[in-house]
Amino acid sequence: MGFVFSKSMNENLKAQQEFMLMNSRLQLERQLLMQNQMRERQTAMQIAWTREFLKYFGTFFGLAAIGLTAGAIKKKNPGVLLPIVPLSFIFAYQYDMGYGTLLQRIKGEAENILDTQNALLEPPKGPLTFEDLEKIRRSQSKFFIEK
Repeated sequence: MGFVFSKSMNENLKAQQEFMLMNSRLQLERQLLMQNQMRERQTAMQIAWTREFLKYFGTFFGLAAIGLTAGAIKKKNPGVLLPIVPLSFIFAYQYDMGYGTLLQRIKGEAENILDTQNALLEPPKGPLTFEDLEKIRRSQSKFFIEK
């Protein structure tokens, strides 16, 4: 009778372990999906912000270019056009970010760094460990009592 009872307990334990494993896997998958969705939404917000900024900056750049060109013609001094040079670099960067391929180039470079230059990604003093955190917590805690 003890053997039958023990066998039944082992089967129940095994079934429970399988359920817990499946449940933790499902929870991990959901967490990864949620993190990916949050990353995609943040990237979409960044692109949308860049496009909106580009509208305002493009208007400013256009008006500044017209005004500086008119001033250069009126004063017959081409040096008045000099501020257009840095403004055009900013405009080109923002346009490339909002509508061009800048994000794909950044992604490609990031993948290259992950694949070939992994040493650049190591944090100073190596990865943070539980012992490091405990040492910091103990040094900052006012309520910690050593045993």
